[in-house]
Amino acid sequence: MFTGIITALGTIRTRRESGDLHAVIDCPFDPAHIAIGASIACSGTCLTVVDRGGHAGDAWFAVDISGETVNRTVPGRWQEGQRLNLEPALKLGDELGGHIVTGHVDGVGEVVSVSPIGESWRIDIAAPHELAPYLAAKGSITVDGVSLTVNEVTDHSDGNCHFALNIIPHTAEVTTLGSLAAGSKVNLEIDVLARYLMRMQSLRS
Repeated sequence: MFTGIITALGTIRTRRESGDLHAVIDCPFDPAHIAIGASIACSGTCLTVVDRGGHAGDAWFAVDISGETVNRTVPGRWQEGQRLNLEPALKLGDELGGHIVTGHVDGVGEVVSVSPIGESWRIDIAAPHELAPYLAAKGSITVDGVSLTVNEVTDHSDGNCHFALNIIPHTAEVTTLGSLAAGSKVNLEIDVLARYLMRMQSLRS
């Protein structure tokens, strides 16, 4: 379980095909605090640590990424040199600063436009049609692991929808969202509460 509050940026150092994809990710964590078997959200994808090393401030951890995960996340995301938003799993007693995030990617969105608004940026994202029922103005969405509030939703006749976000300078600086541009692909996770409400509604009907 996560909150969508990014604690560090990581970079994929190496990747190796070995049945599943094996990747080593450089990070500024303290390896003494990274347990084998622990969960770390990598740009919104919950992955299990299978090895770690280095020292505090210059560490690394290794993960195995299944074919299912590769297919459901942004194409090309697991390449060497790719930067990732990192968040260790939530501990009991931690502050819930964002919203409840599971680290399960529901779909891939595409950035339609990035527009400056004052010192912030408005980002419009096209979401797959199957996610449209779960998006609502002032609701929560996870974009590449970052907990954000949906400002606006626009539905289209083809069943797809666009939603708008506001990215403040701090978020742009400490996450990968500051480098998004039109055409960028992003991992999306819908609000877990919306998921259960939709399921309850479907059973009633």
